[in-house]
Amino acid sequence: MIDISQSAQSHFRKLIEREAVPGMGVRLAAKDPGTSRADVRLEFAEPGDLHGDEWAIDCEGFTLWLDADSAPFLDGAQIDYTTQATGGQLQIRAPKIKGEAPAESASLVERVRWLIGHEINPQLAQHGGNVALQEITAEGVVVLRFGGGCHGCGMADVTLKQGIEKTLLEKVPGVTAVRDATDHDSGAAPYIARGSA
Repeated sequence: MIDISQSAQSHFRKLIEREAVPGMGVRLAAKDPGTSRADVRLEFAEPGDLHGDEWAIDCEGFTLWLDADSAPFLDGAQIDYTTQATGGQLQIRAPKIKGEAPAESASLVERVRWLIGHEINPQLAQHGGNVALQEITAEGVVVLRFGGGCHGCGMADVTLKQGIEKTLLEKVPGVTAVRDATDHDSGAAPYIARGSA
């Protein structure tokens, strides 16, 4: 399930021995699993800190406690510790933490939502913006609403045509076009004001 290298186990063991707390181990959990914001949380845990539904992974000299709800997202994770001239570095790779893209047999709505949530919105967030799916017509036209810094932005049309539509047409079979249903005149804090674009 989780591969913990000998160097990582040795690193954790040294840290736990310094704490000198009986039964102390390490707890691993996924934060915001299944989303583009997913991350790993690793912390020391005493027996009283545990919820009781964690999975126990016996390591040399300590126990790694895996949060039960996080288990599907951390399956196949690798934890390693490397020593470098400037110190050590702990690396955690969790390939399933952001979830898995829907299969081609999934509905068009599921596939579009996945791409919006995991690829398009993280890029738009760099400018304080986002898009939300309003509807998908029977003809495969995706209708979106811009929010945040994209709401009222002078570059929204370019973002829609050269970024979002291009991405959806390439990566989601069944999408025929992308349309904007946003009233951009009501945007309060656009990333680029419409008059200056």
